[in-house]
Amino acid sequence: MSEGEEAASTKTIGDPWGPWDPLSPREVADLFEGVASPWWISGGHAIEFAVGRRFRPHEDIDVLLLRRDRHVVQEVLADWEWWAADPPGTLRPWLIGETLPPRVHDIWCRPDPSAPWRLQFMLDAAEGDDWVYRRDGRIRLPVARLGGRSPDGIPYQVPQIPLLYKARGRRAKDERDFSEVLPLLGSEQRRWLTEALALVHDEHPWIDRLRMEGY
Repeated sequence: MSEGEEAASTKTIGDPWGPWDPLSPREVADLFEGVASPWWISGGHAIEFAVGRRFRPHEDIDVLLLRRDRHVVQEVLADWEWWAADPPGTLRPWLIGETLPPRVHDIWCRPDPSAPWRLQFMLDAAEGDDWVYRRDGRIRLPVARLGGRSPDGIPYQVPQIPLLYKARGRRAKDERDFSEVLPLLGSEQRRWLTEALALVHDEHPWIDRLRMEGY
């Protein structure tokens, strides 16, 4: 590949080079019907599943995969384009069979070069039967307890996991997600999130609000 071709195949995240038109959770579930590897709707959509209603718009859709199951993307979306979000701030094509380095934990997908982006996959680590928080390996949860199912059978991530990721940014939509789901978290979920936040964001204001709800 020449230098010009290489530059053309790498895109800077944030440049106006392509819009998003995300799939709905139902469309994702239809694509992944019959896949044996675990996967979960994540991000704001997962919070809404936990709340039981839609309460805000979404610019994209996140699907969590365990890193060891990343091959599922290329198998299920065999005719699509797959782009790896490669820090610091670029997208590059993800080649068939390529092992992604640990620093790459997001994959953007679209049906073809002229189509909008439809789906983003998040890759998280696992050790044995445990999911491992990629920003601090002390924070874990059994994979078997990582998700629930919507009334129509769509797998989604339990809300304390996306909230842990959202806590660092504290964007307006993250604050809304936390406020909407907080009264619905079970005592074990509140305790787990409180302890996890104390490890990585020890002065985070969500900690006091979680404690006020009680365990």
